[in-house]
Amino acid sequence: MKVRPMLAEDLDAVAEMEAHISPGPWTRGIFRDCLQAGYEAWVLEGPDAMLTGFGVLSVGAAEAHILNLGIAPTYRRRGHGRQMLAHLLHRAVQLGAQRAFLEVRVSNAGAQNLYRALGFHEIGVRLNYYRNVEGREDALVLSLLLSHSQMDRMSHAQ
Repeated sequence: MKVRPMLAEDLDAVAEMEAHISPGPWTRGIFRDCLQAGYEAWVLEGPDAMLTGFGVLSVGAAEAHILNLGIAPTYRRRGHGRQMLAHLLHRAVQLGAQRAFLEVRVSNAGAQNLYRALGFHEIGVRLNYYRNVEGREDALVLSLLLSHSQMDRMSHAQ
């Protein structure tokens, strides 16, 4: 799998993937706005050029915020989420971030396990943060202190 920058030509495929994996999906327009705003937006591409995942990162004031990360269901539990997350965190360090933050649905145990395995810890809860089919869902707020040595260890664990 290859991680590469998200391009305007990827927006339809990324939005379609997001619509299939999220109960409150970002729209194509939101992804487009992220590209236009200069956010770090990346896709995971298989050998057949099929997109299997994506990630969007914002960095400023020595903080990184992982805004969205998604992996197509058929590619989950194969290390693709870890690969994309590691890439986003490496970019965050390269751009001067010292700490990373993200939100995750309280119901998304798989993602929580991945984030905790990579060293994230819970620092709070955002009540009714996400939309879902039943209404709203809380988000856990997770944080990770970033360092070059930690990124090296993460690279070797892939």
